[in-house]
Amino acid sequence: MNTAKGLKGVVAVETSISSVDGKNGILLYRGLDICEVMKKASFEKAAYFLWYGKWPDDYELTTIKNELSQHRMLSSEMKQLIDGLRKNMDMMSVIRTAVSSEGTMDYSWKPTIGQAIRLTAQVPSIIAYRKRTLEGKAPVSPDPALNHVENYLCMLYGSVPSKAHANALEAYMILTLEHGMNASTFSARVTASTESDLVSAATSAIGTMKGPLHGGAPSGVIDLLHEISEATHIEKVLRGKLSKGEKLMGFGHRVYKTLDPRAIALKERLLQTAGEDPWLDLALETERIAVELLKEYKPGRALYTNVEFYAAAIMKAIQMEPELFTPTFTASRMVGWTAHVLEQSEDNTIFRPESVYIGPDHSVAGKI
Repeated sequence: MNTAKGLKGVVAVETSISSVDGKNGILLYRGLDICEVMKKASFEKAAYFLWYGKWPDDYELTTIKNELSQHRMLSSEMKQLIDGLRKNMDMMSVIRTAVSSEGTMDYSWKPTIGQAIRLTAQVPSIIAYRKRTLEGKAPVSPDPALNHVENYLCMLYGSVPSKAHANALEAYMILTLEHGMNASTFSARVTASTESDLVSAATSAIGTMKGPLHGGAPSGVIDLLHEISEATHIEKVLRGKLSKGEKLMGFGHRVYKTLDPRAIALKERLLQTAGEDPWLDLALETERIAVELLKEYKPGRALYTNVEFYAAAIMKAIQMEPELFTPTFTASRMVGWTAHVLEQSEDNTIFRPESVYIGPDHSVAGKI
């Protein structure tokens, strides 16, 4: 029997949600190149596009904005649940526990887009409520006048964010809405394939995202940018690392063997706000110099920035703590997870892969 550890290279589903071509550096949302998505999309538009498979008209956009806004407020029961959790519980575990409590509501099979909207609206509120209560600060109520990303930042930090910061984080969250059959998306579809509810599928995905091999924070990139900012000489720092054979964090990707299309799209959006934030400007200049030096030190390797490089710069610019990186990733990826569960429900077959037994045979086991 042919085996593939980790199911690598095994086709498990057919999907029309996204396509990831690592060899050629292409990411498509519903057949549209990610750079084109970024040119025309807000978070709400992109989410609608993934859920419905078409762009919203003005009425539909207003409707989905209102629906997201209506579901931002946490119930008193959920707040009590969060308040009762251990103070040292990590944020991903808090999100997993809080989201799973939504299973007490009507989330029966088959899943609906309305349920997907509610879960997407709730996660940023869960993160913000937990963060502020742990800090001894009063929770900030959702502001219906703000869009999804602006409201998230406002609830986290207590004030309306600058345009540059809101635009930068929105760009990152659009780019992380969806990324093919990754581990967390697969776990969501496996759970849904049993005709379990959307909350259970989302909880499975969150638990998978928590693992450092999947949703790990780009702390190494932040350390690099810190070192550069303190040295005030980008090329000297980078040459020093490359001369010692050290890896430049944020360059190269295990999937994309050429330019990471998400990094390209994110860079284009950040260039629109050049000069408005020193950390974002530092990242742009660091990338320019690093790419040239990598060609010199590692010819033929085709090492370019990945999305984590600019994600780290954005998180640093908005002063987001590293422990909130993966939770914020989760807040955006909820859209992709729920889109996949909805798709799974339309043509469902329970997942039941085979395994290869490598233990002792019965004759040996019987003598023990």
